[in-house]
Amino acid sequence: MATAMTPAVSGAKAGFWIRVVAYIIDAIILGIVTSVVAALFRGNTSARGGIQLVLGIIYFVYFWSAMGPWPGQTPGMKILNLRVVRTDGSNLDLVQGLLRYVGLIISFLVIFIGVIWVAFDPNKQGWHDKIAGTYVVKTV
Repeated sequence: MATAMTPAVSGAKAGFWIRVVAYIIDAIILGIVTSVVAALFRGNTSARGGIQLVLGIIYFVYFWSAMGPWPGQTPGMKILNLRVVRTDGSNLDLVQGLLRYVGLIISFLVIFIGVIWVAFDPNKQGWHDKIAGTYVVKTV
């Protein structure tokens, strides 16, 4: 039985560099999708920023939540056998996925300190993980 001091998370927590690679894979996929959708707006550059934000929210929240085809895994995470879970080991719902995404934006805005935090945190949590109460773990 898990207590507040001992989270019920199976699998080793994923470190900084493997998470960076997973994010790069996802960013490439999202960039391609965003370019295609933006092309439909005939290159309207003012709309592109909004399109990127909306597609980013949809992409990450959907895949991080239990609604995605691989609960807790974006395509980049699936390729590298990583999964985001709540600190009790359960799947994220849409609200937690959205909270984690907002935390990720905050983590990027402060000159990436929030994501670099993963490299130094004993639980390998970035600020976005701490905000949403999540871990990224390795799967088998």
